[in-house]
Amino acid sequence: MNYPKHIAFIVDGNRRWAQKQGLPVIAGHKFVANQKIDELIFHCLNLGIPYLTFWAFSTENWKRGQDFANAIFTILKELTQRNADKYNQAGIKLQTIGDLSKIPTDLVKAINEKAQASAQNTKLTVTIALNYGGRDEIVRAIKKMIKSGKYDQSNIENLTEEDFVQFLDTASVPDPDLIIRTGGEQRLSGFLSWQNQYSELSFTQTLMPDLTTQELDQILADYSQRERRRGA
Repeated sequence: MNYPKHIAFIVDGNRRWAQKQGLPVIAGHKFVANQKIDELIFHCLNLGIPYLTFWAFSTENWKRGQDFANAIFTILKELTQRNADKYNQAGIKLQTIGDLSKIPTDLVKAINEKAQASAQNTKLTVTIALNYGGRDEIVRAIKKMIKSGKYDQSNIENLTEEDFVQFLDTASVPDPDLIIRTGGEQRLSGFLSWQNQYSELSFTQTLMPDLTTQELDQILADYSQRERRRGA
């Protein structure tokens, strides 16, 4: 089967899942962090897929209130502390994209420590998009480019797409071949705005906590049948 090199997940439907179960809204996020992410990561590792990205918290999620944000950050810190060593032993590299300047310092420290410990791993790179928005990333990339001093009015005409990509959060990973959104919505909501130009898209009604490896296999089988001409 022709597997994608990079799968990116728009994680959606956690709150609706919890409400259907009669549970607090944060319970869906806990279930995904405690069980679902592990299942998907190790399934893709076994399939030989080298890159995964999960959108954990968007720049717009702050609108849900500080209590929600704090709950998500606590879950992510627990996930990092609980699973990072296991991932490291399996050859999995952990990293983040997004603006971490607004994230609690203890969470950033925990993530950075685990990222550094796994930096040399090559079997699978797992990227967590945290306080991430596609437009925000592009604006931050422009600021990085200006601060770098590499471009000014004298040579800006020489700037190429390949040059600009080096200032994006995702400079070290390939663009996603496949973006999967759970939860029934059929939009990208600014996810990987620059990188999704030729991504294949898959929208499923399944809420993220209910996504199984069997359904993922079905999505991958559909992907393998698509002809990707990339504008040719």
